[in-house]
Amino acid sequence: MVEVRPSGAVLGADILGVDLSQPISAAAFGAIRGAWMQHLVLRFRDQRLNDDQLMAFSASFGALDRNPRHARGELRTVEDSSAYVNVISNVVENGKAIGGLGNYESLWHTDMSYNAIPPMASALYALEIPPSGGDTGFCNMYAALESLPPTLRQRIAGLSCVHDSSLNSVGQLRVGFEEVTDPRKTPGAVHPLVRTHPVTGRACLFLGRRRNAYIPGLELAESEALLDTLWAHAVKPEHCWAQQWQVGDLIMWDNRCAMHRRDEFDGNARRVMHRTQISGDRPF
Repeated sequence: MVEVRPSGAVLGADILGVDLSQPISAAAFGAIRGAWMQHLVLRFRDQRLNDDQLMAFSASFGALDRNPRHARGELRTVEDSSAYVNVISNVVENGKAIGGLGNYESLWHTDMSYNAIPPMASALYALEIPPSGGDTGFCNMYAALESLPPTLRQRIAGLSCVHDSSLNSVGQLRVGFEEVTDPRKTPGAVHPLVRTHPVTGRACLFLGRRRNAYIPGLELAESEALLDTLWAHAVKPEHCWAQQWQVGDLIMWDNRCAMHRRDEFDGNARRVMHRTQISGDRPF
């Protein structure tokens, strides 16, 4: 039987009583999906999954998205992993990185929000973890919107934001892009600052990532000031919860209403994670 154990924070819950390497009954899946809509981030501990099993579980929520573009300077090739399983790692073998993002801090972001149709969810599975560091923080964007001062919430109604496609979450320039020097010329999709969750019907902030973001129609200084205010509010501690990883953890988050970040860690330690992403819908 599925047991849901909330984190006690504004988001996050443990799911107990499920072996994700095995087929899941309709009743169990319904309980998991309901908990996900309520808690935004789910943690499944003590799992033992290969890539096929990780993909099968992820695909029960929808079609899988292909991996994002690599950053410049990464030595990986497409053959390093499945087109649908992205290796997140700092490990270098035979002079070649087995994954991406290294050991750097990953700033607050929404996965692939620079696409016109971002993934609705990501699932991240821990194979190797460092002794310390590398924790992942999550932020509840429903709560961020609902706690905005009324005047500020009214001000952003109807406004949109350009989501930068040139950089990844650790600030590396992606292959095929040039450095952005003027946010008004930022490449990437334009999405509403307040989006509606297509399942729950609830409104939430949708910020994507901060660097090079721009609100069309505003002077650059005004856009910068407004975005700084929104970001400072969104990531307040009362809106957040942090995951301290154990081997065998699988974390699944709702990319439509939760942002995430990662702490840096010792580059001499090994961290190997496998991630899938589930196709979503156009923000509205």
